[in-house]
Amino acid sequence: MLPQASPTPTTGSRRSVYLLLAALAAAPFLLLLLNGGASQSALCRSAPASRRITYPSVLWSRVPPLPGLPSSPLPALRASHWIIFSASPHHALAAVPGWQLLAVADESTPPGWSHPGAALLTLADQASLGFRSVALLPARGHARKVAGYLFAVQRGARVVYDADARNSVAGSNLTTHFDVDLEQRQGEVSVLLQYSHADPNRTVVNPYVHFGQPSVWPRGLPLEKAGEVGAEEFYTQVFGGAQFIQQGLCNGLPDVDAVFYLTRKSFQMEAFDVRFDAGAPKVALPQGLMAPVNSLNTLFHSQAFWGLALPVSVSPMASDVIRGYWAQRILWEIGGQLAVYPPTVHRTDNVHAHPFDDEKDIHVNVGRLISFLMEWRSNKRSLFDRILDLSYGMAEEGFWGEKDLHFMAAWLQDLVAVGYRQPRLMSLEIDRPRATIGHGDKQEFAPKKLPSVHLGAEEIGEVSTEIGNLIKWRKHFGDVVLIVHCTEPVDRTALEWRLLYGRIFRAVVILSEQVNADLAVEFSNLAHAYRYLPKVFDQFAGAEGFVFLQDHMVLNYWNLLEADKSKLWITNKVKESWSEVPLRGNKIEWFTNQGDMVKKAVGRFPFHYQDNYKRSVAEDTIIHCSSEIFYVPRQYTGHFSNLVKVIGNLDIHHTVAVPMLFLAMDLPSNFEPRALGKLVYMTNLPSNTTFSTIYTAEAHAVYPMKVQNEMDFVSLIRVMASGDPFLMELV
Repeated sequence: MLPQASPTPTTGSRRSVYLLLAALAAAPFLLLLLNGGASQSALCRSAPASRRITYPSVLWSRVPPLPGLPSSPLPALRASHWIIFSASPHHALAAVPGWQLLAVADESTPPGWSHPGAALLTLADQASLGFRSVALLPARGHARKVAGYLFAVQRGARVVYDADARNSVAGSNLTTHFDVDLEQRQGEVSVLLQYSHADPNRTVVNPYVHFGQPSVWPRGLPLEKAGEVGAEEFYTQVFGGAQFIQQGLCNGLPDVDAVFYLTRKSFQMEAFDVRFDAGAPKVALPQGLMAPVNSLNTLFHSQAFWGLALPVSVSPMASDVIRGYWAQRILWEIGGQLAVYPPTVHRTDNVHAHPFDDEKDIHVNVGRLISFLMEWRSNKRSLFDRILDLSYGMAEEGFWGEKDLHFMAAWLQDLVAVGYRQPRLMSLEIDRPRATIGHGDKQEFAPKKLPSVHLGAEEIGEVSTEIGNLIKWRKHFGDVVLIVHCTEPVDRTALEWRLLYGRIFRAVVILSEQVNADLAVEFSNLAHAYRYLPKVFDQFAGAEGFVFLQDHMVLNYWNLLEADKSKLWITNKVKESWSEVPLRGNKIEWFTNQGDMVKKAVGRFPFHYQDNYKRSVAEDTIIHCSSEIFYVPRQYTGHFSNLVKVIGNLDIHHTVAVPMLFLAMDLPSNFEPRALGKLVYMTNLPSNTTFSTIYTAEAHAVYPMKVQNEMDFVSLIRVMASGDPFLMELV
């Protein structure tokens, strides 16, 4: 048992960051751990290709026209406003008045797919359109939408809404959410809030901060930038009309990467339902500043139709992100800009995250891509020549494959063939001296801090150490299930326990005598809690092991990395928790009754279990263990479950049954000595005892820490942060 200790006080000025920022910033290391080495895909190459790539030669004036013919698919279909999405087997976007829905099929689209209000462009239709670029598209994936983009441009598109099939458009009205018409009407001048260009070294921002969710980051944000969660010191303003690409946000499941998704909740957690501030003003990005852009909820005006092309040589989950950065850079060549809009749709979380491997073309080297785009310049004399020039440079630098260079050449020729006219080039603002931002030019906006299911963190010193720690903890316990038995009100504590431990363990199962289906809390009588464990073992049959924890015992997981997870863990080395109780002459009736039932149970056990038990426990003696914490590895779960069946309806108490089961399964000399020996275990504490007076981060676990409500949980997080600095309440 350890002496009492107080947590080390924190000092200095600290800015608030958020839980699991460490996991995000560590994603390249996680990828190496999970995938066994560096990605071999295009974006992951750290050096230019050694073979010289041939530069495409295209004469735009000699590209033959390709008008829509009466024999073309859907010959009568024409519209100015298009919504284009993949024809998913499981989802279909609802119709939006005034907009033409176009579903684009791939190999996974089932035969006979149809949806009210949507036209379908089948694979056969796509092949018959005569577009050069279609032959270079993959058979499966969102890149097939390229055929739909060209089809829409050919049929009169002025705006294209690039959408996910799971989207539910708020109010079924895109016009109220986006700036669909950019033309200035008489007497009307549109003004946009704009990020400041005062810091020339800042090249990318997380727009989710502006809309009230600084703990969330978009897919494609460079990993090292996720910690920049502070609100803007000030904004500027710009006249509207040039926001040719408009990125909307998604409520419900926003566009987040697999690192965020998999580390922000346990397997037992409910679907994400993240909400952004619908009242926050849309915000534009000046030249020299970028943000991730996706293909899930994005509006393209005709001036940016060239930017719809989705790369074909990178993974599907990286294709739209790479396109977004590439398109933003070209957008500056015509004086255009990206603007980010408040939530326009709700997207339901299907609780099936994309695996890390699908995003490998994002995580490893997206920062280098942004740096390359910032430095890139071209003296080509037309927009399409500059697009081709940049596409060539990206292929040479390994940001995408040579196939994408040929695809872009074919795509641009297809645009010319269907009558698309190249926008005019304009001079770059980033090459001019930056104008001084005066006091009158500064516009203030304080983002809200909206509720989030994720804990916060406090940055103290260098985060690299904490990054490494979180990786180690998650790697060590990532396949271990934690079972928490709650004696305190579960409606006030169940979610908190999942938030605390779910980022470390594979899953957090909550048991209680108070059933709560909404919080996925299952019934378990504490006096017989061991009887419910076989059900959890069966539910997670492939788990490496199971930790049982009562809610008054707090687990310091960071101190158990050396413990052998193939052995049993219990508190047999802690005299306050584990004791021998003689039965002969014992005047406490409860113990004598428990002893009689233990004898009956042991007598029913198969011989080798009886032998183990009798070698460890003297005759006319039982072991009493508080059993607030113990660990059962996978290879012992079958033994544990079988012995529980043998006990049957004998009313053996949890504190007697658990040590009996452990001693029957193995000898104490084989229990893991490096686990649970260093406990703070106190009894008969005064009523005014606080967490800080008994807690120490050096113990394996601490008892008693009575968390009865949200405020207690906040206090607990504050003291535990001395061992895990990335634990701190959301402020």
